[in-house]
Amino acid sequence: MPILNVQIIQGYTPAQKTDLLKKLSQAVVDSIAAPLASIRVVIQEVPRENVIVAGELGHDMALITAGLISGRTEELKAALVLALANATEQALGLSTQNVRTIIFDTPSTDMGVAGGRTAKAAGR
Repeated sequence: MPILNVQIIQGYTPAQKTDLLKKLSQAVVDSIAAPLASIRVVIQEVPRENVIVAGELGHDMALITAGLISGRTEELKAALVLALANATEQALGLSTQNVRTIIFDTPSTDMGVAGGRTAKAAGR
């Protein structure tokens, strides 16, 4: 934990996507002090014709959903949102104005971790 699911428009290079994965992982470490070993990031690419933003079909965007174990402060969550937007801008050249983040707080009893245990059973 944390788990990030990132939706972006198709068309970025493999190098840009690799950079995005690394920068998002580091953004989580830097903003909420999560251990790198616990971070998972998945990119999903969406065809341009399947996206509409503010009435504009095919508008560039990124949508990041972040699953966290409950308990982080509002300040830490704000730091995470900012860090993820900045990392996306740095890796893809996509303005932070076009990055949205949704945080899902999950009770430790409802999050599975390594070994098939709940996060609570693992002491988190």
